[in-house]
Amino acid sequence: MNLLTSLRYLVALHDHRHFERAAKACHITQPALSNALRALEREMGTPIVHRGRTYSGLTPEGEQVLASARRMLREHEMLQQALASQADRPVGRLRLGVVPSAVPVATRFCARLQARHPGVAPVVLSLPSADIEAGLKELTLDLGLGFLERVNPRTSGFQVLAQYQEHHYLVSSAPRSPRAKGPAGASRMGEPVPWSEAAQQPLCLLTPDMHNRSVVDAAFARAGAVAQPVMETNSVFALALAVRSGSLSSVMPGSLVASLRDQPGLSFRPLVRPEVQTPVGFLTRKNVAPTRALEAALALAKDADWRAELATLSGALN
Repeated sequence: MNLLTSLRYLVALHDHRHFERAAKACHITQPALSNALRALEREMGTPIVHRGRTYSGLTPEGEQVLASARRMLREHEMLQQALASQADRPVGRLRLGVVPSAVPVATRFCARLQARHPGVAPVVLSLPSADIEAGLKELTLDLGLGFLERVNPRTSGFQVLAQYQEHHYLVSSAPRSPRAKGPAGASRMGEPVPWSEAAQQPLCLLTPDMHNRSVVDAAFARAGAVAQPVMETNSVFALALAVRSGSLSSVMPGSLVASLRDQPGLSFRPLVRPEVQTPVGFLTRKNVAPTRALEAALALAKDADWRAELATLSGALN
């Protein structure tokens, strides 16, 4: 077994924090993974994994090996992509970590990227902001799409590429006319509603560990209100389903609203007083050479046609 394979197993064990799950992710048996790691320890001349009935972390030396493993595996990926790509035809995987509220934008972005460069295979992962930042630092992600207000480009070690301003809407089930028959009618844009009024609705909101929730809570506080959600979730899909149930409302970003506006029976009302605009953009590691797939993604992020499309996706709902 070659060294890179053993290092890949070590990375999988650390990421999954469980021997059996790591083995499944690597498509091998658990004994095979354990034997490979023991062989790696013999080669390195030092214990790497704390031994116990369950996985309990890496030794200090193991942490050093892990850091080197991530760098070596990334260099290997870069070389593979460079050899497989032609000048205008990049080839390779792109791992993109996305905050849940920006998943509709990321999905559209990756679909456009894949159409332009069929050899690029995007992997979109919905993650909290802290996990995206950690993934970029640990080289498990190539690119992040998240809230730029969390990041200081001078001290964070990240480069940022602004994409759009996130606006928010109160989304509810649209009341149906008493004369209407059959299913509810088309979704519609309603009049603006103050944040203080929205706080009085039975709300389904994202969980407090999500940065979008901290933005929403801060807006309620600025309006002199405190929202007491009757339901919480870490899934924007669940937000939409909760509203479709007919009994709950939610505060959603414009990017999600843009993907729902063709769904019948929903009402979208811009939230005002205060006006809240949250910058969202791409994040990459500084001083880390990009893969060919990442180069292609960053070029698309600066493309004029893509920027025009963002105006609709991010909440230009006229």
